[in-house]
Amino acid sequence: MPLQSSLRASKKPLRLDDEVRFLRSWIEKPLHMGAVMPSGRFLARTMAQYVDPYASGPVVELGPGTGAITSALIEHGVDQKRLVLVEYNPSFCALLRDRYPHAKVVQGDAYALRDTLWNVLASPATAMVSGLPLVTKPMLTRLKLVRDAFAALKPGAPFVQFTYSVVPPIPKSLPGVSTEASERIWMNLPPARVWVYRKD
Repeated sequence: MPLQSSLRASKKPLRLDDEVRFLRSWIEKPLHMGAVMPSGRFLARTMAQYVDPYASGPVVELGPGTGAITSALIEHGVDQKRLVLVEYNPSFCALLRDRYPHAKVVQGDAYALRDTLWNVLASPATAMVSGLPLVTKPMLTRLKLVRDAFAALKPGAPFVQFTYSVVPPIPKSLPGVSTEASERIWMNLPPARVWVYRKD
């Protein structure tokens, strides 16, 4: 079997395995999960394109799950050693440590971001990418998260969040914050949009 076909064949069971893990975790704790299934390839790539692969500071990913977006960040050119993966689920943390041995995996609560990151980052992050289920949370919780994210980010660095909702997960009218959105990603199931927030 040619190498490419072999690689394709080996990726399919891995994807199915990840879907089973996600579904099991979602059944156990539905509000802790951003989705029933891992992010699709097109969504993950869209999120990764907002991250500068050539910057020198850390890139924080919130709620990486089984690593769909993590893999897209690495494929985009982000050095694995720059990645700080904040994951609540201990079994996903073990999986992430195994798959991305050079990344820093932090088991913690992203909604308590200051406490989770206070002794982790040696310098401000150059991007923060979130797969958290923001729309399931009260607006005050979302606003606290984005405020804590900006405190950990360099000025102007992106906070990247996806949503399946038709409305932005965080209001576009925050003072001093610029907002942009991707086109709707119809190839994702369900269709999603990426929102990017920057504070100068």
